[in-house]
Amino acid sequence: MNSAAVTLADRIEIKVVGKSGQISLGKRFAGKTLSLERRSDGTVLLTAVAMVPEHQMWTLEEPHRTRIARGLAWAAATKPRDTDIDTLLKPPTKTPGRARGRRR
Repeated sequence: MNSAAVTLADRIEIKVVGKSGQISLGKRFAGKTLSLERRSDGTVLLTAVAMVPEHQMWTLEEPHRTRIARGLAWAAATKPRDTDIDTLLKPPTKTPGRARGRRR
């Protein structure tokens, strides 16, 4: 018998559905969101899921996901530096010869 089968067998529990149609999964699952899949053979599969608000779905789409990952990797590898507030607050200087805005 392989170790995966032993691990799976160690996790099997028997639960009784109460009169109200509920089962208790224990405190480990308190506050979690679960997906309930009712299969045609009568089995039920509960899977813990993470819900993403619709207005944040863009963070999971390409190319945003890749850009976010690159930014996080850069932040982890780059040592923080103090910011010179005086330099930051100075108005930008115009660079001669560079056109800004739309070209016509």
